[in-house]
Amino acid sequence: MTEALFEFLLRQGDNSLVLGHRVSEWCGVAPALEEDIALANTALDLIGQTRLWLEYAAEVEGKGRSADDLAFLRDAYDFRNMLLVELPNKDFGQTLMRQFLFDAFQVPWLTALKSSSDQHIADIASKSLQEALYHLERSRDTVIALGDGTKESNARMQEALDRLWPYAGEVFRDDEIDIAMAKKHIAPRPSEIRQTWDATLKETFEAAYLTLSEDRFAHSGGRTGQRHTEHLGHMLATMQVLQRSYPGATW
Repeated sequence: MTEALFEFLLRQGDNSLVLGHRVSEWCGVAPALEEDIALANTALDLIGQTRLWLEYAAEVEGKGRSADDLAFLRDAYDFRNMLLVELPNKDFGQTLMRQFLFDAFQVPWLTALKSSSDQHIADIASKSLQEALYHLERSRDTVIALGDGTKESNARMQEALDRLWPYAGEVFRDDEIDIAMAKKHIAPRPSEIRQTWDATLKETFEAAYLTLSEDRFAHSGGRTGQRHTEHLGHMLATMQVLQRSYPGATW
């Protein structure tokens, strides 16, 4: 059970870590100052959540590793994040669409985790949910504003949705870790969140005049199976460069 819990915690921490780093790549180069600040704050929130998840993961593992060790000293194949969050930003529309797809899952997921039989997880979820609610409100409003904006902004948001949609269903494929967590009432199976997620997407995309592909979740590869690590590997090369260049360095 300890190994399964460790894997579960890595998934939570890696999702927020990888997405937080991706979002932080807009710092200083976003299309407007307000968006630059908002994206930077979102990234900081996600990195803060990462520390909570990975600190607990390190404690559960019991091998003397720290949250920083788990973040900076693992290779790409050891990360357990969704493929969705590691995809390159490409453009502003894709960044916002990816954030919305993630937020729409994260809010009901963290809401469910507040009732976890593991009090530490319940506490992390309770703290993180307040930030996730704001993230969802903002990403949803922005997707609608751009979708219901100009012809060009609508086309770009539709392109972003078409590009990201094949990756969106990965999280709902329950595996042995999800089943183990559900049996101990630590977390629900992700598939149980699907209906809420679908409803949020339907309402939002209708308001944004965006349409979903009929080929739902065509890609949706497994989280612990074969991974496409090219994007993540490039990202980690940047994220981990200081620790890799100067092992054990501290401020």
